[in-house]
Amino acid sequence: MSDKATDIESTDGSAPTGSKGAKKEKAPIDWWSEIKGLLILVIAVLAFHTFVAKPFYIPSSSMMNTLLVGDRLIVSKFPYGYSWVSPSFRILPPMKGRLFGSVPERGDIVILNPPGPRKEDWIKRVIGLPGDILEVREGQIILNGKPVPQESVASDPIPVDENNPCTEQEFPGARQPGPDGKLLCYVNTVRETLPNGATYNILDARRQSTDNVPPVVIPEGHVYLMGDNRDNSADSRVPLPEGLGGPVPIENIGGRAEFITFSLDGSETWNPLTWFGALREGRAWRSLHPAHVPVPIDNGPQGQGQLPGSPQ
Repeated sequence: MSDKATDIESTDGSAPTGSKGAKKEKAPIDWWSEIKGLLILVIAVLAFHTFVAKPFYIPSSSMMNTLLVGDRLIVSKFPYGYSWVSPSFRILPPMKGRLFGSVPERGDIVILNPPGPRKEDWIKRVIGLPGDILEVREGQIILNGKPVPQESVASDPIPVDENNPCTEQEFPGARQPGPDGKLLCYVNTVRETLPNGATYNILDARRQSTDNVPPVVIPEGHVYLMGDNRDNSADSRVPLPEGLGGPVPIENIGGRAEFITFSLDGSETWNPLTWFGALREGRAWRSLHPAHVPVPIDNGPQGQGQLPGSPQ
């Protein structure tokens, strides 16, 4: 006798176990397990954005040409500790203090929540630290009585595109055709070097009110912030509500800008096929940490101007 299954019905009328006509019953969907898995994923993403790092988008020109409108970047959340602005959503009321807190370094680019009722992220550069006396004269920073060195540098013009229209209001006379006929934005570029050796480029387009700021003592637990696009930045030099209204509490800082992931020129649409053509060349993976140069050691008249490790 063959042990092969047959299609003959069993005596009780039911289909035999091996019947081709038998249908497996589908197990019911465990909706609670599905929802629980999704919630765990959402919580994990929010926790990562709160405690480790988060992507950001640049919507304004206040940090040109270090950052352009359309840049996407990564901000780390842990370098300065955690405060009420650390969560991905503004669910906590303003409060003093930081957990595992530390003071930013001069030259760091930081994300912050501006003082007052505004619940939005701004991005600026740290210039002054607690205890500093900061002044601005004709566009030059005077830090603790000493001018911060500035040097005009040759810099490539910034391409004009939909995200960088280079308007006459922001950059008077800067919009000019390049050698190939394409419009470029020619802006006076200055290399600025802070006392800790952090060095970076700023844009100096014109003279205006924010080029002169009377001396201010930066209180304990505060930092003084400026944009690299000095004549088009609502920062610590600008009164509330348009600007930051002076030094900003450190607990308002949400993280440090690390690097650019990619940048779009504004020509993209909802069609994904347009995204590749809108990519700006040469901006992906660009570090946002300032370069550093050796800092002279001031030991009085005999040691003035020596570098670390240099002979006496």
